[in-house]
Amino acid sequence: MVGAPDYTFDRDRLQALAQFDILDTPPERGFDDIVDLTAQLCNVPVALVSLVADNRQWFKARVGIGDCETDLNSSVCAHALIEPDLLVIPDLTLDVRTRDNPLVQGAPFIRFYAGAPLRTAQSHVLGSLCAIDTEPRPGGLTEAQAGALRNLARQVMSQLELRRALAERDTLLAAEKDAETRRNGLLNIGDRLRNALTIGDVTRSATAIIGESLKVDRAAFGHFDSSGEFVDVEPDWTGSGIASAAGRHRLADYGHDLQRGLLEGDALIVPDVLNDPITADHAERLLSLDIRSVVNVPVIDRGRTTGILIVHAKQPRTWPPETLVYLRNIADRVEAEIARIRAETQQRFLNHELSHRMKNTMALVQAIASQTLRTIPEQEPVKAFSDRLMALSLAHDVLLRQNWGSASVGTIVESTVCAFADIARFDISGQTVALGSRATQSLSLVLHELTTNALKYGALSNDAGRVALSWKVEDEEAGPTFHLDWREVGGPAVTAPTLRGFGTRLLKMGLGGTGGAQLAYHASGFEATFATLLADLEG
Repeated sequence: MVGAPDYTFDRDRLQALAQFDILDTPPERGFDDIVDLTAQLCNVPVALVSLVADNRQWFKARVGIGDCETDLNSSVCAHALIEPDLLVIPDLTLDVRTRDNPLVQGAPFIRFYAGAPLRTAQSHVLGSLCAIDTEPRPGGLTEAQAGALRNLARQVMSQLELRRALAERDTLLAAEKDAETRRNGLLNIGDRLRNALTIGDVTRSATAIIGESLKVDRAAFGHFDSSGEFVDVEPDWTGSGIASAAGRHRLADYGHDLQRGLLEGDALIVPDVLNDPITADHAERLLSLDIRSVVNVPVIDRGRTTGILIVHAKQPRTWPPETLVYLRNIADRVEAEIARIRAETQQRFLNHELSHRMKNTMALVQAIASQTLRTIPEQEPVKAFSDRLMALSLAHDVLLRQNWGSASVGTIVESTVCAFADIARFDISGQTVALGSRATQSLSLVLHELTTNALKYGALSNDAGRVALSWKVEDEEAGPTFHLDWREVGGPAVTAPTLRGFGTRLLKMGLGGTGGAQLAYHASGFEATFATLLADLEG
């Protein structure tokens, strides 16, 4: 670098050169054509598009010379960097800047140089387009040759600018494609996780989407043990030829104090395990698992790191901020779904326990009632009371299976009818309709009353009768209305009761105590219809 001007090492100039991302790229026709024209127009054996870096000059295009670069001690083009116009040296052996140059003193023994600076719009000079001869040229270039060299140098800059613009366009297109892939991945993971029933379903779905969308080599999910020292990695997603890393791992075996940041909620990002101080001393173990680059994103549950999302690549890899945001979003969704599944599991356990205790309470009430009323001569009212308690208990069971929020009419019908009669003697049809907890209990009591009456007096009291049970929702002026129809056929003739007992009053009250009940005692069989605004049954 002896004799190179200070501007050669100017930081802004070198940064401008780096922005073109041109060094060490393959030959390109546009630049090759320019050096061919330069050699012809200037009548020289050697022409170069020379770019001057901080430690070498590199030739993007060349004619008449074999090497694609030289060190700065051999560079004449470095002196062109500070010229306002062409640098023309008629005899390199006579110029103090070049007479000791290795390419002047030795092969190929260059003698003449003319270079046009390659100047950016911001006035940074990247190198030169130069014409070189092995004979001195005291007259230098003709006016036409000098003008052609300037014009061709501008064409080199145009080619460089066009090349950079195309590269930026391709980068933007690739970024848009990657962004779309990430968006689709988040949409896809939302659909998959929504239907996951177990934590394993969640992690398998999430890691598969990460692996496919980011084109990595391994994606996994691991749970910390209580000490935070070990991670249990679940069955992972791996690329072709990559072995699974599932199993228990001690984090300290893979990097210096690897778990500390993760337990504190910080992501671990290692572009290259060979160079990162956290992993460099343990790189051999990582490389044995095809891990050259790694990202670990902590998964936090109730303020505590309970797991990590693990992403591996077998080649060094940079991880752009948008990729890390994508992984963080997936980790957040995994956290939410794991919390949901755990909450649902706990809720099922609580529901089971509540159902068990409620059944015990109902059984106790029935036992007390039986003991209290056992001396009454007429036991039929006592049995009716016990059966109604049972119907209410069945309604509670149905509600508990749905977290006490609502229950479908079909489930209520099946549960109540099966408890008291042969469901094979029913023709059941209806839409999918959900009722609130109060309406569920009311419908269970109504269905129990209808079923027991049919067994005692109606269509189910013989071997030939049947019951048609149907329901639907219709749009009416007052609003969507729920209709339930009960029709008995094939049983004995029925007549309206002369006394209005509790059962008759219960049926007259309708569903949820809102009325809207019509009872008909035909010769062909008993019929009951119920109509109630759906909104009154959903609350």
